[in-house]
Amino acid sequence: MRFIGPLTIAPTISLIGLSLFDSTGMNAGNHWGISAMTTCLIVMFSQYLHHIAIPFPAYSKTKKFHIRKINIFQILPVLLGITVSWLICYLLTLYNVLPSDPKRYGYLARTDIKKDVMVNAPWFRFPYPGQWGLPTVSLAGVLGILAGVISSMIESIGDYYACAKLSGAPPPPRHAINRGIGIEGLGCLLAGAWGTGNGTTSYSENVGALGITKVGSRIVIVASGVIMIIMGLFGKIGAMFSTIPTPVIGGMLLVMFGIITAVGVQNLQYADMNSSRNIFIFGFSMFTGLVIPNWIIKNPDALNTGIVELDQVFQVLLTTSMFVGGFFGFILDNTIPGTKHERGMTVWNKVNEEESENTAESEEVYNLPCNISSYFASYSWVRYIPFCPSHKARPRNDSSNSSVLSKKCNDDSHIIVAVAL
Repeated sequence: MRFIGPLTIAPTISLIGLSLFDSTGMNAGNHWGISAMTTCLIVMFSQYLHHIAIPFPAYSKTKKFHIRKINIFQILPVLLGITVSWLICYLLTLYNVLPSDPKRYGYLARTDIKKDVMVNAPWFRFPYPGQWGLPTVSLAGVLGILAGVISSMIESIGDYYACAKLSGAPPPPRHAINRGIGIEGLGCLLAGAWGTGNGTTSYSENVGALGITKVGSRIVIVASGVIMIIMGLFGKIGAMFSTIPTPVIGGMLLVMFGIITAVGVQNLQYADMNSSRNIFIFGFSMFTGLVIPNWIIKNPDALNTGIVELDQVFQVLLTTSMFVGGFFGFILDNTIPGTKHERGMTVWNKVNEEESENTAESEEVYNLPCNISSYFASYSWVRYIPFCPSHKARPRNDSSNSSVLSKKCNDDSHIIVAVAL
């Protein structure tokens, strides 16, 4: 992290969104009308109606049952946009407005395409390790997946910074980044044991949701995790969400990935963008991050070293735009001569590492939960554990402001969870 600055983070985050323009266009292109409607609804809810409060019944110990106004459009713009579009697609399917011929344009906007999934899905299913047989290990598989994990780590670092930026939290310190990547690795091991067929990593769309809803809270994430566990146990519920038409998803991604791309560019504010050096590094990193993966995907047989395992590693790494762009940004920024001020490292280090590591607000946000950090603070060996915060003498003058901010966030989060459930 000492060598990663804004000219590395900016292309990495921006390419998270830009690299998926093709899949977003494919989903949206299945029915541009439905996709445009979904996009317009999300934009209208999040940007034009976010200040409008809607009265909802509420309960508290002091006021008992009462009416409380909640900015529902600001809290749930994406969910409302998807739900409305989903409902309209269902009505258009019910009255056969959408074509029933799979070869005709607009067929994929129907909600009955995956009706067999609803019928065949079990009501209850308990997943367990080894349900598909014992996991197999091979050198080719390990090297191929390892390359994917390395790419995922690069993307995750960008996601962490983007998440902090959008939620108004301090930049993540080293121990928080170590902890996040470590938990992702543990999740990949558990996913392999359960045979889910996917890895565990940061989900860039959720980072985009932060930019739209302006809400960042652990309580919301915990509630979402509980909901997803329920969906995994009760097959009918999970199958119901699979009926969301792909044009609706495409319309949502148009908004999400656009925000992520803009957040990446926003990191350039720390660097001197009047410098031709910095313009070259950022432009070259962005363009190669799009060109090289696109060419490798279209020419998969071009990589042929004679060693299958090595070909797989190169294939995964060079088709990951975030890795390619971040790699070139990292190398060029650390090798082309330039002052720390020109590179943006002076302000970047001050904002991201040196000060955020020791502020009371950063401690409140990134310390281990359940006051575990305070419990282990007296042990000297804790500072050698890379995912534990290092406790140093620090001023606590701003702790009152942090507490007020935290309390407000928690109060709003309970409202969000209640509305979502």
